[in-house]
Amino acid sequence: MILAHILVKYHHIGKERESVFKKIVGLAFALIVALSFTTQSTSHANDIKGHQMVNELTYWSNLNVIRPDSKGNYYPNRAVTRGEFASYITRALELPDSSTYTFKDLKAGNELTREIQAAAGSNILSGYPDGTFRPNEKITRQHMAALLEKALRYSNVPLEGQPLTFKDNNKISDQFKPAVATNVYYNIIRGSHTKNGVFFEPQGNATIAHAAAFLFRMQTTIETFAVKEGEGTVETPAPNPNVYYVGKISNGVITKNSTVYFNYEQAESALKSSGSNLIIKGEKIIKMSSGIASAADTKANTVTIYSDKNFTKSLSYAVEGSQFKYIGSNDQYAIVQLADTKGYAKIDEVTLTPTSLIKGQDFYFVEGGYLTHRTYNHITQKYNWDYVVSEAPVFMQRGGQYYSQDGVNFYSDVLLTKKVGTHYPYFQFQSIRQPSNYTAEELDNMIMTLLAERQAIKTSPQYAKATTDSRLIGMGKFLKQVEAQYNVNALFILAAAMHEGDYGVSKNALTKNNIFGIKVFDTDPTLGEVYKSRDDSVLAFINRYVNLNYVPQSGGYAKGAAPGNKTAGMNVHYASDPFWGSKIAGHMYRMDNRFGKKDYKQAKLAFVSYENGLLVNVRNEPSTASPVHFTYKAKYVGETGVFGYPISIVEETKGTDGYVWYKIMSDNNPPAKYGWVRSDLVQLIPGY
Repeated sequence: MILAHILVKYHHIGKERESVFKKIVGLAFALIVALSFTTQSTSHANDIKGHQMVNELTYWSNLNVIRPDSKGNYYPNRAVTRGEFASYITRALELPDSSTYTFKDLKAGNELTREIQAAAGSNILSGYPDGTFRPNEKITRQHMAALLEKALRYSNVPLEGQPLTFKDNNKISDQFKPAVATNVYYNIIRGSHTKNGVFFEPQGNATIAHAAAFLFRMQTTIETFAVKEGEGTVETPAPNPNVYYVGKISNGVITKNSTVYFNYEQAESALKSSGSNLIIKGEKIIKMSSGIASAADTKANTVTIYSDKNFTKSLSYAVEGSQFKYIGSNDQYAIVQLADTKGYAKIDEVTLTPTSLIKGQDFYFVEGGYLTHRTYNHITQKYNWDYVVSEAPVFMQRGGQYYSQDGVNFYSDVLLTKKVGTHYPYFQFQSIRQPSNYTAEELDNMIMTLLAERQAIKTSPQYAKATTDSRLIGMGKFLKQVEAQYNVNALFILAAAMHEGDYGVSKNALTKNNIFGIKVFDTDPTLGEVYKSRDDSVLAFINRYVNLNYVPQSGGYAKGAAPGNKTAGMNVHYASDPFWGSKIAGHMYRMDNRFGKKDYKQAKLAFVSYENGLLVNVRNEPSTASPVHFTYKAKYVGETGVFGYPISIVEETKGTDGYVWYKIMSDNNPPAKYGWVRSDLVQLIPGY
């Protein structure tokens, strides 16, 4: 009968466990043969003759594990009690006596008490919170599964697991599901077969016959799979990337529980009941209690953040190694925040780092009165170069480290829970339609001064001929012409060229006149378009990118006419670097701060907001009766709800309709230059 059950089970499990169950079948067959000789010479009570579990009952009777009463009866169909099953395990495993645990409802010196205490001392069972064991209570099937699993652990059997497919899975208490999964994996527990399917009946009471069968299969498993002492080192198989574990971190070391789960639901259930704080799939952490997330090494070299769990609508993206705020995760996705954008990333494209294992992270600090940013690559685990973003806000102190996901809201802790202040770097959110106050000659002076300083850096050989070879030399006049013709700030264009073309001396700049890295992708930095002249590169940047797709509301990637971050502005879709916008703004700030401070705070900054989800119209004149100049499309405004479209206000007036109106730099292309928007549809940026 046992062999028949095992063969049926083996038929359904598939080839991947063939060797495991061949061992079980072989050993079970050998045991049955042995039993056939034993039962011929031993006489037993009539109440087990012909019983389905006669072989198992006979086996344990011969070993004095299951004993008859004074009349020789075993009562195989009677529900087994907690005390009886504990004594069976103690006898079957020959557990040593122990006085480690005592239960107040057991009589001292009693054999049953000794056997229960032996099982407790071997960490196979425990009592109730009130200090009792309640030996006469009927044991439930799920409690029995728990004791059997602990017996396997005691016997040094690797605790594997198998997905639970019982019709009544939902009735199994979460704390017992891992134990049931282990028993199912080793074919110890099979469930009750009915015409409606297979049921586990977790709250049902097991009989003495059931106990005999479960113990017999437990013993078979121990004989087959237990790692014996003195056998030497057991070769560790390669981790299966498709199985799950729960684990925890102690003293910087991750420890995985030995139980294997074959689906996420089992692992999550075990997590809640085990006191662990990690779920691991193969060797990859896919859920943690706290920590940071980062963009993993992917084929595309970037990771996309989506608005939905099905990954159908992209919100933004970031280059591999970038840091995200971790909010939650499962085996399919991680909920993360990039800048102020909360969304879903594919779990395979994200690396989760628990708090105690963080080796480095992006942070801000004050140096020389400036807000300085140091970024960290979570793949190489190295810090990148520092850059100045803007003037330092008053709430920051020299010597402190501050953390921010969006470059605006700052915190004193890496998990972003203790906010210390808000600061909007001016040039990061100033409209690029705002003209610069610097002349062509002043821009040329900036360029040559900065190139000379670069050339003097002996540790940077790429700048050795910067003052003669840079493609930025003599660019001032053309920048001002472009600014006047296309309504794009000259200082912004220069800053973008400095950043993307490494001050005009990058390989693409020198060999292709490509000073903006156009068509240079993360997957292959050697690519890039070729231009006849440096000026052609500028026109391509303006006409094919800035004024086509990124600034006017007609553009496919229009998220605001400012450098911005990964929630508002060009940076949302233009660059995979999440700090492209703040780096461009940093170039603008440093140049302006050094060469005249002519552009800083020349406009009042604000975000277009939404009223009850309605779109916002920009008018030709300050009146609701005026024709619509253009309409701001619906936009994700971030978790804080403020990152709408950045605008620059140049004037305000009270209209004939009674509203206060703001005159703003128009997002539309020339000849449009200004538009008017109602003040109640705008959120002013503090400090400007």
